Amino acid sequence: MSATLTFVTPPPGLEPLLDFTLTDIEGANGLYSVRSVDNDAIRLFVIDAALYLPDYSPEITDEQGTALDLNTPEDAMVLVVANPGENGTSMNLMAPIIVNAKTGSCAQVILEGQDWPLRAELSFARSA
Repeated sequence: MSATLTFVTPPPGLEPLLDFTLTDIEGANGLYSVRSVDNDAIRLFVIDAALYLPDYSPEITDEQGTALDLNTPEDAMVLVVANPGENGTSMNLMAPIIVNAKTGSCAQVILEGQDWPLRAELSFARSA
């Protein structure tokens, strides 16, 4: 799979970039690279939260949902940034990327007032 993602506002730390491609990592279902269209050197790794984090249920504000034109929860795909490191891979559960699965419009949102960790260890036990 390869899809175009357009951020409604630049992801934190990646200003002024808005346009990215989402591409499958071969052999790793639910793992993707998100690469800038304008700067090929800018790349993030993300995982599909529905596959790897079945208990993860971030709540976005009505404003955030409206900005992405989300009409139902099923319209949203939740991606979590994965940070590979020497001691394993951590995930940022405090700032998921919410994607309108129909349009490719997306935003990295900061989940204020929710108790999700900034660095959670990635476990490869996933839902079926």
